[in-house]
Amino acid sequence: MAVPSRVVWYGGRMCGRMAITLPHDVTAGMFHALASNDLPDVPNYNVCPTTPVSVVVAQDGIRRLRPMRWGFVPHWYKAPNDGPLLINARAETIAEKRAFRDACRARRCLVAVSGFYEWERNGKDTPLPWYVTRADGAPMVFGAIWQTWGEQQTCAIVTTAANDAMARIHHRLPVILTPETWALWLGESGKGAALLMKSAPEDALLFRRAPTAVNSNKASGPELIAPLDP
Repeated sequence: MAVPSRVVWYGGRMCGRMAITLPHDVTAGMFHALASNDLPDVPNYNVCPTTPVSVVVAQDGIRRLRPMRWGFVPHWYKAPNDGPLLINARAETIAEKRAFRDACRARRCLVAVSGFYEWERNGKDTPLPWYVTRADGAPMVFGAIWQTWGEQQTCAIVTTAANDAMARIHHRLPVILTPETWALWLGESGKGAALLMKSAPEDALLFRRAPTAVNSNKASGPELIAPLDP
């Protein structure tokens, strides 16, 4: 389905909900990572901020798949809700922002999802959700950063300016990484990860309407990502 030509923004954050449906062994195999035994349940068709997600990190030459809270908590927060909820980090300012600058240099990670949701109003009372996936059907891998807070590990997804296709729905887009760039993002193959913080190609994404049930953060089930009848 083509994206609408004129849209009014719904919400300020990019990628505020997503679907994660891959089994953990498949995700670990895709990244050649060792999986933790306390990963969050999958499939989850409506992953919301502050819930745990499975994240790939590289430490001591080993990739590990481990759970992290989706919602970056800076080290100076006295509680996870001591300041703004940081589910995204803007690529343009990530290296200067106090909350993110150390993590963007030393603590980058990957988050594999099936797709994410975004909303448009288009003059209607009820926000109309869209489900965005890779056009080739492969898992969508986001560039992210992480931070330890207390005994908890937390993460934020890095976003950049939208390409023209996404801009019809929202002005931001997650940084979507391809397999040949994963090692660079994780810091395994030298420096230069900043060069990866750019929009995906115009033809890389597929957009389709999602049911309005997903407007509720309590909604669940595979029907949230099933194609709607024409």
